[in-house]
Amino acid sequence: MYFMRRIVMLFVLILSVLASNAQKKKNIIYPEVYFDSTQAKKALGIGKGTIEGRAYTKPRNGYGFKAPLANKIYASNSTVILLPVTPYFDAWYALRKKKEGKKTTVYMSDEAYRWRLEARTDEEGRFTFDKMLPGRYFLQVIIGYSTRYTQNVYSGSGYNSYGRTDYYTPQDYYVDHSERAEDFVDVKEDGEIVKVKLH
Repeated sequence: MYFMRRIVMLFVLILSVLASNAQKKKNIIYPEVYFDSTQAKKALGIGKGTIEGRAYTKPRNGYGFKAPLANKIYASNSTVILLPVTPYFDAWYALRKKKEGKKTTVYMSDEAYRWRLEARTDEEGRFTFDKMLPGRYFLQVIIGYSTRYTQNVYSGSGYNSYGRTDYYTPQDYYVDHSERAEDFVDVKEDGEIVKVKLH
């Protein structure tokens, strides 16, 4: 009887582990459109245009909305990627808007993602893409930051003539956040300087 109970407990444990792993698994999908590398290569050719920008975010409040009066958090030393807007990109973006969620991730093919430009931001989130041809581009940056909170932590008890007194000490802790900032930008003329804010 004791042996049988242990086998049943082991079986239940194995099933619970398998069920939790199945729930964590993400569904990954790709656009079902042909990627034309010559079109992407042509869009990333050398021109005379410049894209200048600044990437930042604002902390979110308790309801998940960005606090409008809060200070900006600049994307310091982050990588900004630039992708040319092609029919493949349009299909990926539409699929991402429609299907992406907690259980589904929409990826580009490795070949499509290879055709991109990257720029590094400075301490204040500024970045530049120069020698751009006229065209439509998609910019994206992941902004990572930490928020500090304070909580009271029990540190001991004392007794006096009134009874017991609990003592608490304030202690800081940090929560890491990651925000995706992205936007479309159009370079209309060769030699044009386009300003953009990624937030």
